[in-house]
Amino acid sequence: MSIDTEIAEIQLVLPPEVEEKRLRSLDQLQILDSPPEDRFERVTRMARLIFGVPMASVALLDRDRLWFKMVEGLPLSQVPRAETVCQTTVARTYTKPADPALIVDDLERVPEFAALPGVGGDGGVRFYAGYPLYGPGDQPVGTFCVYDTKPRTFDESQQATFRELAAWAQRELERADDLDRAAEVQRQLLPPPLEGVDGYSVVSMCKPAYAVGGDFYDHYLLDGGAMFTVADVMGKGLGAAILTASVRAALRGASQALDDVNPGIGPAEAVTMVAGHLDRDLAETESFVTLFHGRLTASTGRIEYIDAGHGLALVARADGSVESLPGCGLPLGVLPRDSWKSDTTTLLPGDTLVIVSDGLLDLLSEDSETETVQEFVRQHPDSRSLCAAVTALANASAPLDDVTMVAVRRDDAG
Repeated sequence: MSIDTEIAEIQLVLPPEVEEKRLRSLDQLQILDSPPEDRFERVTRMARLIFGVPMASVALLDRDRLWFKMVEGLPLSQVPRAETVCQTTVARTYTKPADPALIVDDLERVPEFAALPGVGGDGGVRFYAGYPLYGPGDQPVGTFCVYDTKPRTFDESQQATFRELAAWAQRELERADDLDRAAEVQRQLLPPPLEGVDGYSVVSMCKPAYAVGGDFYDHYLLDGGAMFTVADVMGKGLGAAILTASVRAALRGASQALDDVNPGIGPAEAVTMVAGHLDRDLAETESFVTLFHGRLTASTGRIEYIDAGHGLALVARADGSVESLPGCGLPLGVLPRDSWKSDTTTLLPGDTLVIVSDGLLDLLSEDSETETVQEFVRQHPDSRSLCAAVTALANASAPLDDVTMVAVRRDDAG
């Protein structure tokens, strides 16, 4: 596994699209610049004891730096990316995926490495063994490394032990099972396509910025119509996802319970009830929730709704015009014991209710041809093509925020 001048053939500059996927995976871990943790220290300490080396690290390769989550024997917290051997270890995962470990008996024998700061000389690094660490999507985001100040070799037994220690570091880093399971559960909580509302078609999508997100949409049938919700919990990632699950469950439960008691009760009562239940949770987590929650009466096209600080619901009329629906109050969690009053709009044949989250605003700000949601909706009058266009935008450039959309179209008069 030792190498010599073949290292010169490894491409250290990754293609932009590959690098962006890798950095996105790193960002999803949400671990950069976090404090040292004992669980990583145990791995590096064990590596030093087993191999008798003075230095070991768990490091993450950012855009311009190598940041050490844990490092022993080196008085460093980060180094410029261009001055590291670890960038080569990460690049090696693309060129030699079946054998990604990079073990160099003597760095001074490789000109590309000998020129790096800290290599060779009095007390400098001579021996290097690095193994890539992976984030969500199996993207290489960092390295587990051991170093020595003198040349040495690893026999087969030591190589096997090194891989086992790297696997231990990987398990501590990724929490991939938890993230993947959380993402799968969140996907499963999104409702299946809504059918059964005669005279209407419904399309929806949700793309989290991270493995899990703080947006959700919900829709379900009610007697004589349907209920629709789009909500955005402040924040991104796992913390927002936990709150999202609570908001979704509370809102659906309250809405359905109130409807069972009195089908004439509107969405305002459900939102006010849920906000009261969540006041403490939102206050303790210093969070808030924007949401659109509306009830459709299918026979008339009337939608009674609450827009709690969301402000991104529109009606695309059959004549090509687009109307923004006014808000009804503050987000949930801003004021304790707040209440809301509903507003109404009506879908005529050929009209479409469009509800999006603010992640779409970020995507449109990157699109020089489209400046507003209204313009974007006007350019895509068909609800299915609109949903496809939003999905394409989210897939084309990794969104900075979760992107969610629900479109409810009343069919043209027959």
